[in-house]
Amino acid sequence: MNLAIDIGNSRTKLGVFQDGKLVKAEILDSSAKIQWPVLFKKYGIKNTILSTVAAQDDGLKTFLGKNSFCIVLDSRTPLPIKNLYKTPLTLGKDRIAAAAGAFALFPGENILVVDVGTAITYEFINAQGEYHGGGISPGMLLRFRALNTFTTNLPLIDPEPVDYITGKSTKESILSGVINGIRMEIDGFIEAYQAQLNVAHVLLTGGDAAFFEATLKNKIFAVPNLVLIGLNKILEHNVSLR
Repeated sequence: MNLAIDIGNSRTKLGVFQDGKLVKAEILDSSAKIQWPVLFKKYGIKNTILSTVAAQDDGLKTFLGKNSFCIVLDSRTPLPIKNLYKTPLTLGKDRIAAAAGAFALFPGENILVVDVGTAITYEFINAQGEYHGGGISPGMLLRFRALNTFTTNLPLIDPEPVDYITGKSTKESILSGVINGIRMEIDGFIEAYQAQLNVAHVLLTGGDAAFFEATLKNKIFAVPNLVLIGLNKILEHNVSLR
């Protein structure tokens, strides 16, 4: 059994894989105390991969290293795809993992990954398995908070679906601007990639993906656990190199 661990700023995602298939996925608050020995015994974990944006947890790394073949993902980790990003040291681990996961799902195809989370990221992988990079823009909650933080009078609004373009109050206007703006941005990126780079598949993932999935006019595949799938593919690649 393989275990993929993705520790973000606010959430930790765990994925248990057997023969390449995700058999258990769990999302926890990053402050949660995880009983790693119990988890390892329950699933018979043999190989692990750790991706984290948090400060290094030496205790966790030591445990994983003692109880499994462990990969700590960084810019030097061998990948199952070719990384052509100009600044790999600054490349988010979730971005390269999502790219690896996308190519594993659709090998030999040009793919665009749209990750709708704290930030909205766009990742392009070509049919040869070459990752080129993409784009980064503020995510939904970040846009709401920025309007409230950097203006004097605009309130902080909670997200909710909109079925109008013209907001008739300040709340509706903020909702229209943020929600419709993100929807149009994503559709615009998809159409530009399809026109310029012949993208065959668009994968949608991230914490806010479900909010926008049904509102986009372009065809997409929703893959909620794409980063975990990619981490497992990177782990499998490194296991094969042993």
